[in-house]
Amino acid sequence: MQNYDIPLHDIKPIIEVQEYSMYYLIAIVIVAIFLVLGVSYLVYKWLQSRNRFNIRSEHLRLISELDLNDTKKTAYLLSSYGLTFKDDSPRHSEMYRNLTDRLDEYKYKKEVAAFDSEVIGYIEVYKGMLDV
Repeated sequence: MQNYDIPLHDIKPIIEVQEYSMYYLIAIVIVAIFLVLGVSYLVYKWLQSRNRFNIRSEHLRLISELDLNDTKKTAYLLSSYGLTFKDDSPRHSEMYRNLTDRLDEYKYKKEVAAFDSEVIGYIEVYKGMLDV
């Protein structure tokens, strides 16, 4: 028969090992959530700004496309769309008032003549002043 009561001197007692992998995992998950939320927010803002309607740029486009041969319609539309830019600066306000005074003779009548060269010059100067 064998004796199993041999004294063992090289086995050490169990000690507690500090384990931080759970904390690392939680930190990585939190950082990943913040990154996903940040990217989602940036994509949302980009989509929102891409679809935004800008009345100033639309009116500038319409003013630049006006047909100067259709005098009465152009006079009304220029007065209407130019109102958007009237309060940009005192210079814009004065130019708009000057232009509408000159366009008054082309409105409110059944038949109107074509624009004279002075009014066309004022219209071109006003178009050149506008910006969005």
